[in-house]
Amino acid sequence: KFSKYSDEELRLMLAIAMHDDQLKAKNDFLHFVKMVWPDFIDGYHHRIMAKKFEEIAQGKTKRLIVNMPPRHTKSEFASYLFPAWLMGNKPKTKIIQATHTAELSYRFGRKMRNLMNDMEYRKIFKNVSLKQDSKASGRWETNHEGEYFGAGTGGAITGRGADLLIIDDPHSEQNINDTAFDNAYNWYLSGPRQRLQPGGAIVIVMTRWSERDLTGRL
Repeated sequence: KFSKYSDEELRLMLAIAMHDDQLKAKNDFLHFVKMVWPDFIDGYHHRIMAKKFEEIAQGKTKRLIVNMPPRHTKSEFASYLFPAWLMGNKPKTKIIQATHTAELSYRFGRKMRNLMNDMEYRKIFKNVSLKQDSKASGRWETNHEGEYFGAGTGGAITGRGADLLIIDDPHSEQNINDTAFDNAYNWYLSGPRQRLQPGGAIVIVMTRWSERDLTGRL
């Protein structure tokens, strides 16, 4: 059915289709995920999460807790793909990411940094890039003064402000007890919670362990 079109017309049609695809990825989080993660297979719970993350980006939701068992893509979404998508749309965003170990937050920061340097990402978000001197995986900045800062649960977050605070699995499976739960809750109140900018959002993603874990206390 394309035989009636010239090569130039076909190239133009392809360019328009690619542009529409990139524009949709910029506005639709789940479409963005499918573009940068070709092997992703979406499920019903992914669509629920995607809608909530879009509400965070739009400022409609300020507090979000996601509780699911391991291996349900909650960390890939909340700690890697969503903050990268948000940075593309709002490159001035300051993000603090905390997990049960600082090294895990650095790993998510490294994945985000590598994705934002990827050609597919740059096609979607053409005006967003990392500063040339942003090489550390746990701390980097965008060309619009946005910032990523990674930390471990219980770690110091002094001198930082956050438009988005992400806490991903604050409890280690190797340290599940009432003392650890109390420590995580006290750290949340005295540390990252105090760093939230006016109008900022908090996303907590975790597997449930006890009525005294961070989700239960909040």
